Amino acid sequence: MDNKLQIGSKFKMAMFALIAVGVITVIAGFLTGEATRTWANLLLNNYYFLAVALGATFWLAIQAITQSGWSAAFVRVPQAMGNYLIVSFFLFLILFLGIHNLYHWTHHDAVLQDAILLHKAPYLNLPFFAIRYVIFFALWIFLTQRIKKLSLKEDQLGGTVFFEKIEFTSKVYIFVLAISFSLFSIDWLMSLDAHWYSTIYAVKKFVMAFYHGTAIVLAIIIILNKLGQFPMLNKTHLGDFSRWLFVLSMIWGYMWLSQYLLIWYANIPEETVYYVPRIMGEYKNYFYSELIINWLFPFLFLMWNRVGKNANALLFVIFVLIVGQWVELYMSIMPNTIESHSITYVEIGTFLGFAGVFALVIAWSLTKAPLVPRNHPYLQESIEDGH
Repeated sequence: MDNKLQIGSKFKMAMFALIAVGVITVIAGFLTGEATRTWANLLLNNYYFLAVALGATFWLAIQAITQSGWSAAFVRVPQAMGNYLIVSFFLFLILFLGIHNLYHWTHHDAVLQDAILLHKAPYLNLPFFAIRYVIFFALWIFLTQRIKKLSLKEDQLGGTVFFEKIEFTSKVYIFVLAISFSLFSIDWLMSLDAHWYSTIYAVKKFVMAFYHGTAIVLAIIIILNKLGQFPMLNKTHLGDFSRWLFVLSMIWGYMWLSQYLLIWYANIPEETVYYVPRIMGEYKNYFYSELIINWLFPFLFLMWNRVGKNANALLFVIFVLIVGQWVELYMSIMPNTIESHSITYVEIGTFLGFAGVFALVIAWSLTKAPLVPRNHPYLQESIEDGH
C-alpha cells in the first residue's frame, strides 16, 4: 500500500499531445477572428476544471469533518486534485488579457452611461475584482495545501494529533470556500450580464462543483483500480460513492428548478431576460439537455442499486456528467458573450487542452505520496468496509 503511482511515458505523451492541441486551438482562434469565442472558451474551461478541483477538496473536507471511515483509503485522490488550484491560478491570469472582451462592466465609458453599472461600480471594478481573485486563490491554496501536509505528517508520525488538525482545518475550509467560491462565481460568471442577478445562482454553481468534483474523484479511483491500485476497492465503496452522486443530483436539480420557477412565476423582465435567449432561441435544446444530463439521467440510472455497485456503469454515468457540467457552463457563458451558437473546433480543442493539463497535474501529484495514507486512524475500517 506504500507504493507510489508511476506515470508511463505513453500517458505523458498523450497528455502533452492534448495540451498541444489546446494551445494550437487557442492560437488559431485568435488568428481566425474568433477572439471573443476563444476568450469565452478559456473562461469556460478555466472555471470548469477549477470547479472540479474545488468540489473534490470540499468532498475531502466533508470526509474529515464527519470522520468518515469508509473513504479513508481514498483521500489521496482529492488531495492531489487540490494541487490543480496552483496551476489554475496562473491559467486564470491569462483571462485578464481578454477581460474587456468578456465583461461589459470593465469599460469605463459604458459604466458612466449606465445607472445600474454605476451603482454596482464600487464592487464591480477591475482593481477590486483582481484583489478578490488573489485573495480567494490564496485562501484555497493555503488551506488545501495545509490539509495535504498534515496528512503526509500523519503518514510519518501516526497518532491522532494530525487527524484532529485536519478536521479543524477542514471546518475552516468549508466555510471559507462556501463564501469565497460563491463570490467567485458571481465575479466570473454572473457578472457577464451585470444587469441580471439571481440569489440562487452562486449556490447552484457551488453544488455543481461539489457534484461533479465528487464524480471525478470516483472516476480516478476506478481507473486506478483497473490499473492495479486501490485493491481494497469493493462494491460497498462504489455504493457509497454512488449514493453521493445520487443525492447531489437531486440537490442540483432542486437548485436548477428553484432558480427557474421563481423567475418564471414572478415574470419580471429584469429577471426573465436571462432565460429568454436560453429557452426561446437557438440554445433551447441545450437548456433542456442541461437538466436531463445532470439530473434526470443520473437520478433514474443510479436509482438501480446494481448500477451503483458496478464500476463500468459508474464510469458511464460520470462520462455523462462530464458532458453535463460542460453544457451547464456553456449555457451560463455563451449566450452572454457570442452572438450565435455553434460548437466549433475552438470548443473541442480548448477543452481537450485543459483536460490534458488537469490530468497531467493530478497524475504527477499522485506520484509524490503513497496512494494510501497508511497511518489514517480509520484506514483499517476503510479497507474492511464491505468485507
